Amino acid sequence: MAERVAAPRQRGYKEGVGGDILAEFLGTFVLILLGIGSVALALVGLPGSGRQAVEFGPANWLIITWGWGFGVIFGVYVAGGISGAHLNPAVTLAFAVRKDFPWRKVLPYWLAQVVGAFVAAALVYACYRWAIDAADARAGLPRDESLATYSIFATFPAEYFGDSWWGPLLDQIVGTGILLLLICALIDMRNVAPLSNLHPFLIGLVVVAIGMTFGTNAGYAINPARDFGPRLFTFFEGWGDIALPGTFGWFSGYWWIPIVGPLIGGVAGVLVYDLLIKPVIRARAGAQEEGPATEEP
Repeated sequence: MAERVAAPRQRGYKEGVGGDILAEFLGTFVLILLGIGSVALALVGLPGSGRQAVEFGPANWLIITWGWGFGVIFGVYVAGGISGAHLNPAVTLAFAVRKDFPWRKVLPYWLAQVVGAFVAAALVYACYRWAIDAADARAGLPRDESLATYSIFATFPAEYFGDSWWGPLLDQIVGTGILLLLICALIDMRNVAPLSNLHPFLIGLVVVAIGMTFGTNAGYAINPARDFGPRLFTFFEGWGDIALPGTFGWFSGYWWIPIVGPLIGGVAGVLVYDLLIKPVIRARAGAQEEGPATEEP
């Protein structure tokens, strides 16, 4: 009886980088959909729906920070087992710099993340278009002068920065540095990393914490795709110069800061962890493997 010869396994897009790209696209899509959706709810949904009896004030910021946190959590759960769920070009670059990720995948990941963010912004707009138009009508502003409705989708610096680009850039470097520093800690199994698939939940809490501590400076983009994808969408949808080049009142040419700042900050965050914490963990792990020192007889 002839032996059955197994057919060679076919490698398709699902097994290679194509599958990773799909996961990054969908994970980023979920992240941005829930994040931007929470901003739309707080800024135009509740105020215009008749469901908000009184002004929430600062409580609206809590809706936004928790919305972005949940977006991260569920985005990571969607893509984590396939692509590692970077969902952020700063994370991808930082992991490549620390040699935990192949450089050949950096650009495909970036593209998938930006496209996922763009599509998510388009879907949020499709759902909230009536609320956005009503808010602009109440304010008596054409779309290309409405910073309030633009801010549903992308970021801008606080007015107290004036025309300074350094303040918002520093804010993005620090915020993203904190994000990557804490991600490194949370995924380091030699440290006190969480078990039972809790990483996505705790990384989401990191984003909530950043929003509650640094968020009002520049909208805590801390993710080039999170800002640029929706910014590109708003440019095509009529917000004009506010989106690109990012000019309105006290700021001008702002579009590059939520891209460059997070990329610098992400690399800085992993370098801080790898220079200050990683060597100590390695040294102590080595000492434990060797066992306690004993005196020779």
